Formats: sequence, C-alpha cells, structure tokens
Amino acid sequence: QVQLVESGGGLVQPGGSLRLSCAASGSIVSIYAMGWYRQAPGKQREWVASITSGSTTNYADSVKGRFTISRDNAKNTVYLQMNSLKPEDTAVYYCHALSPLGPRYWGQGTQVTVSS
Repeated sequence: QVQLVESGGGLVQPGGSLRLSCAASGSIVSIYAMGWYRQAPGKQREWVASITSGSTTNYADSVKGRFTISRDNAKNTVYLQMNSLKPEDTAVYYCHALSPLGPRYWGQGTQVTVSS
C-alpha cells in the first residue's frame, strides 16, 4: 500500500513563499506520475501541478509562473515550491500518485493559508 505524507503548509502573508513536501513510501516517485491538488472551502478539489516519470511538468493556469513541482528520487519525495502566494491560493493541498497500472493514491493534506 502506497502512503503519501505531506508537510510544509502553514500561514504566510500575500507575496510570500512556502515549500510543500510529499514523502512517499517505497520507491515510487521515479515511476509514478506525481501531482498536487488543492481544495478550498466550499469548492471542489482542483488539480494544481503534476510531474511525470519522464519529468514532464504541467501546471494549472492559475499557478503557472509562480509554482514549481519537482522531485528527489533518492528521497522518494515530491515538492511544490510556491512563490508570490495570493489569498486565493488558500486551500488544503493534497499529494497524489498515479500508478502506471492504474491505482491512484492520496495524502492526508496540508493546510496553506495566505492572509495578512
């Protein structure tokens, strides 16, 4: 069973930065497609960014140019560097892993609050 544990969330002022981490059990980060989603209060969960096993990255238009997804295969960890944060980035951020065989896994989420 794959387990994903997020960390790095918190309270930050508008314009600030945070780096989220997603530690995965087992050596899956280099094999699975990994991604980040977020869910704001009263809204549906939305895709934020993803990185394929071939290191192709994609971003939602709302975060393009501000967020960067990366991974460290040796540490089995995926990161989301978030810069120039806005109040509308406030949400619970979830790590997601998609197996080449189909199963998908979610972390428990980490809260990000952008407020002055």
